[in-house]
Amino acid sequence: MQGLKRKIIYVSLFEMFAVALTSSFLMLLAGHDATHSGVAAIASSTVAVVWNFIYNGLFEAWEARQATRGRSVARRAAHAIGFEGGLVVILVPLFAWWLDITLWEALVLDIGLVVFFMIYTFLFSLAFDRVFGLPASARAHG
Repeated sequence: MQGLKRKIIYVSLFEMFAVALTSSFLMLLAGHDATHSGVAAIASSTVAVVWNFIYNGLFEAWEARQATRGRSVARRAAHAIGFEGGLVVILVPLFAWWLDITLWEALVLDIGLVVFFMIYTFLFSLAFDRVFGLPASARAHG
């Protein structure tokens, strides 16, 4: 499976699990009710979907130009760090506003989410590639 279909399935599965996990995380750690936490989770998921398409498009374009093919642990880690780093820049102000907390509190909250989602992104992507195969950009020439 390649192209747009692969991206849509990847993002849909990733975000479905992410909304459930983020809602629970915000309820437990930020002390908000399910509705308030759910809205924050859905908003952050929407941002993440848009960022995912942009970031993965850029990453795969870069990856396709590399002499070394495949997805090593280092390449997977760089992918996860870059993706989550971009989300921090976008989501900290959103969380501060919606949850009515300071930017510092939102950053601390988001750091917890970032650590969790870096691990989640790495493991989800690894599992996704094993189930659906590598994208063309990571396959060996042959």
